[in-house]
Amino acid sequence: MSLTDGLRSPHSPLRRFLDRELSAGPGPLRQNYRAQHRTDHVLLPPPGVGTEAGTVGTAIDQRLRLAFTAAAPVDDAALAGIERTGRFGGHGEGLRMRAVGNELAARLTETVQYLDLDNRDLPLDRAQDEEEDLARMLIAAAWYQVLARTSIGFAFTPLAGAALEDPGGFTLSRLLELPHPDMVDDVVDQLHKAAHGPLQDVRAVTRPEDCHGGPTFAGARITADADLVVDGLLLDFKSTRHPLKEMSQRTAWQLAGYLLLDAADAYRIDTVGLPHPHRRPRRLARRRVPRPPRRLPPRPHRAARRLP
Repeated sequence: MSLTDGLRSPHSPLRRFLDRELSAGPGPLRQNYRAQHRTDHVLLPPPGVGTEAGTVGTAIDQRLRLAFTAAAPVDDAALAGIERTGRFGGHGEGLRMRAVGNELAARLTETVQYLDLDNRDLPLDRAQDEEEDLARMLIAAAWYQVLARTSIGFAFTPLAGAALEDPGGFTLSRLLELPHPDMVDDVVDQLHKAAHGPLQDVRAVTRPEDCHGGPTFAGARITADADLVVDGLLLDFKSTRHPLKEMSQRTAWQLAGYLLLDAADAYRIDTVGLPHPHRRPRRLARRRVPRPPRRLPPRPHRAARRLP
């Protein structure tokens, strides 16, 4: 069971546990976020995004992770989806999708390394044409990622539609033509906004080796992958079709769930927050865990990272 599935039903063991043990509920967390939320700086998705808002969200999440650490240019879910496409369809379409997916993974890895995305001596964003090319690849990778979660949903992606319609003509070039221009613009616009906001400040005072993109929680019976851990700060990026309604009850429980799932304290998470466009990521929740002092010498940025 995934974390989001467990939160969806009030009768699941996870929800019953949260309702019982965290009796205050998500209310204070949501109120804290909404009190600081500035709707005058929200980017609304352009018309061409349509029902693909989730795909755009997956793409921008990965792009922001790569700005902090490029250790994994292609996320595990996309790689799993690429592998599973080989069993999709019955007339060789799946094998073609897998071959193109492997080409995509190689191209994406090469591009990320060439652009040196986690280099702190370079800005968070790159040139417009480079970001547009990267956005197309990340959107395509997000479609492959769908298959790692649901085969039914994958069948309705533009990727699967194009491959099933013309397997012989399905190439990497064809795949990268599929994203609607508005989807590409949405990813790039969100990236540029982050690059000229406080998220850049957080990036500037950290090192790639202190960052963990898409952290998972070993030993947990619930599957979950967060967005990014930056030296004890868990950041959760939210790109949604309805941004003015963000910080739902499920989102609040999701943040609490990440804290609880890191029972082994592998990531030493002590702060959780959602980035705001023109402010430092807000401290929405804190977990106090008794732990021995770090053996590493304290770094100057540690105090600066404590959020007001």
